[in-house]
Amino acid sequence: MRFTYPYPRPSVTADVVAFTLRADDLAVVLIRRKEAPFKGSWALPGGFVNENESLVKAAARELSEETGLTGLKLEQLGAFGDPGRDPRGHTVTVAFVTYRAAEMALQPGDDAIEAEWHALRSLDLGELTLERTSPPLPPRGVAVAAATKKSRASVRAKNVAPIKLAFDHAVLVTRAYRRLCRHLDDPTVDTAFDLMPPCFTLTELRRIYEVVIGRKLTPRVIRGHLLDRGLIVPATTKPTTRSSAQLYRWNR
Repeated sequence: MRFTYPYPRPSVTADVVAFTLRADDLAVVLIRRKEAPFKGSWALPGGFVNENESLVKAAARELSEETGLTGLKLEQLGAFGDPGRDPRGHTVTVAFVTYRAAEMALQPGDDAIEAEWHALRSLDLGELTLERTSPPLPPRGVAVAAATKKSRASVRAKNVAPIKLAFDHAVLVTRAYRRLCRHLDDPTVDTAFDLMPPCFTLTELRRIYEVVIGRKLTPRVIRGHLLDRGLIVPATTKPTTRSSAQLYRWNR
């Protein structure tokens, strides 16, 4: 017997913010919508949750159907349900976030005309943040080299209009970016953020941190933040001729 309730039921969707590294900036997966609302606009991959389907399975399914990406570890970011966020009616979305160290090929499908990685600096995030006039703050404990104070906005290509995202997806991307910055404080806590390959050098790791937070860091800062705290350990006991060639791994 089915229960009935004297209350309205909002629709539920699942969206995914998937980050990767591209050149000197982060990139996020976007799809160009095939159907209304926001037909032809760029949006995060996502869609309605099926009956008796878990939220994370719905997110993984929509990501696969619209971009071809599979096997990613998804972390729940939060729920977003402000009235008016979806012109089709009251819709609550549960957003997920993930990060891949290497950019993956995309295959658009289902409700997506196109699927592309877009540099974070190319997006119009309104007043919400990425602190366009000053770089984002580094993770706790990571001191910033005073060498550069260049904002992400200042390096955006001139005369190129920023991409406006459908729905409230600018809010979701901003929140996901903040979550990624918090994870940099201790990347061993959650494996959903695959920051690096299994083995890496300190130089490679420092570049990841610099790209994410938007500032230059000294080698000493990275050593103090990660190596001295025991978050990374040597990947092999075999000595190297150059310290810069030493490989490390996460101490999980």
